[in-house]
Amino acid sequence: MGLPFEFFVLGRPVSQQARRRDLIRAWVTRVRGEAERHWNGGDAPHGGPAMVTLTYFYDDAPMDVDNIPKPVLDALIGLVYHDDSQVTDILCRKRMLDPALIIPNKSPMLNLALRHETSFLHIVIEEARDKEVIY
Repeated sequence: MGLPFEFFVLGRPVSQQARRRDLIRAWVTRVRGEAERHWNGGDAPHGGPAMVTLTYFYDDAPMDVDNIPKPVLDALIGLVYHDDSQVTDILCRKRMLDPALIIPNKSPMLNLALRHETSFLHIVIEEARDKEVIY
């Protein structure tokens, strides 16, 4: 399978800024578990630069997007990539689940997540183009 790799985790992400470290550890374990369910067990971790896209789809109070990435990146170490230092690009965004939300070219995985009609974090990891900058 390898990259690109895509999965989702139902519920509200836990902020890296959470005071209760046990909540962060539980969130990292949950993200890792969902990633393991979808990762092809025979695939070694990606060895090159990686780009991670995180989209938090929420149905209630949103959270700050800058606190979402670190626990997710940590959860994928040794499974999707060897180390999170390989991540050269991160796109992190939040979108309210709303009938007016436009999502062109939805993947089957994203369609599946949207059917739950509750908050979730959609995660996509791709090979990064670390030799160029695209605006």
